Amino acid sequence: MSLTALIYILALIMAGVLLFGAVYFVIMLTDLECDYINPIDLANNLNTYVMPDLAAHMVLLVVFLLLGEWMSMLLNLPLAAWNVIKVVNNRQFYDATEVFRTLSKHKRENFVKVGFYLVCFFYYLYSMIITLVNESTHEYNTASAH
Repeated sequence: MSLTALIYILALIMAGVLLFGAVYFVIMLTDLECDYINPIDLANNLNTYVMPDLAAHMVLLVVFLLLGEWMSMLLNLPLAAWNVIKVVNNRQFYDATEVFRTLSKHKRENFVKVGFYLVCFFYYLYSMIITLVNESTHEYNTASAH
């Protein structure tokens, strides 16, 4: 198994984890909207996962850049740029005093993330399958040539 196939397997797992995280954020924001949770608890719960989420996505981007997987890197670039802008402007965390005012924006952002990670999940699955099939075809052709 090549390094590329291994990276796509790990990216597939990472996309699944990030997808689960984005869905968790949407559920928590919906709970706030329905008054099942208060803003302070929401901010404390979600802020715990904000930086690991951003870091995991940046690790994926850097790994694709280092391996020369340009399509995968370009796919991840818009969300990475958005995350960098949020961190530079210090808007990455949820503020308990402002969360009700910005609730629709946060929900929309997290729904976009769910869609993005879903697309990434299936793209990584497709890339992993293509990489593994190409490897096995190459090995079969090499073995039959001898």
